[in-house]
Amino acid sequence: MSGGKEAGRPADEKLFSGVLWLNAKVFGLTLGIVCGLVLFLATNWLVLKGGEPVGPHLSLLSQYFIGYRVSFAGSFIGFLYGFACGTLVGSFIGWFYNKIAALRR
Repeated sequence: MSGGKEAGRPADEKLFSGVLWLNAKVFGLTLGIVCGLVLFLATNWLVLKGGEPVGPHLSLLSQYFIGYRVSFAGSFIGFLYGFACGTLVGSFIGWFYNKIAALRR
């Protein structure tokens, strides 16, 4: 037995010096699916809820997402936009995190 030391380093130091690496593609895909589903469900919730102005705040997204409306058909377009934006942002976050983690080494 080495008494808690491996290769000349205490076990606690080796444990806390490890770095968790992210797979940027998987993180981006996951965030894209989550963002797409959130926009899809929020749009359909407002459509089913009804009311005179249906989702006035959510309809402001049509300023950025061309073709998006607070309607059932618009929820599918919103899913695609949410998926695309979430994938891009998630991939960037994963890439950036890995760059910072590489600097830490």
